[in-house]
Amino acid sequence: MTPGLFWIFAALMLLFAVSVVVQSNPVSSALSLVVCFIALAALFVSLDAFFIGVIQVLVYAGAVMVLFVFIIMLLDLKAEVKRRVTPVALVAGLIVSFGFVGAITRVLADFGPGKMTAPAIALPVQDVKTVGTLLFTSYNLPLQIIGVLLLVATLGVIVLSKRELK
Repeated sequence: MTPGLFWIFAALMLLFAVSVVVQSNPVSSALSLVVCFIALAALFVSLDAFFIGVIQVLVYAGAVMVLFVFIIMLLDLKAEVKRRVTPVALVAGLIVSFGFVGAITRVLADFGPGKMTAPAIALPVQDVKTVGTLLFTSYNLPLQIIGVLLLVATLGVIVLSKRELK
């Protein structure tokens, strides 16, 4: 992929990531997150990680976002009312934001391996075999824990949103 397309997809991802936070309607925020996931998948494809890009679309933009939208609809969330921004909150937010950007800049400037070019990947790469082997050997326990957490969270939302009969 050309560097121009990389920067376009990176900008789209960042733009829609900001949109996820700024949107007051939860459904619009979830749809912005879908576009963010798709742009991230395009970035993976640009790095020749085709399997990870496809899994990004299928698992996150597909299944997880359907789950999020289902939970949003089940909870019947309304759009948030805009709050008035106080000058103290604005100044504190700007200080924290600039401090965060400064910390990231310093870490990136001091990160030596980030300035070196990576060696070319020897072809053929077996993405599916490598990811499957890692998931079910080294990362089996975290994978199972994440599955249980998603199940518990979904059941919790269903129990909390259950309406009492009068």
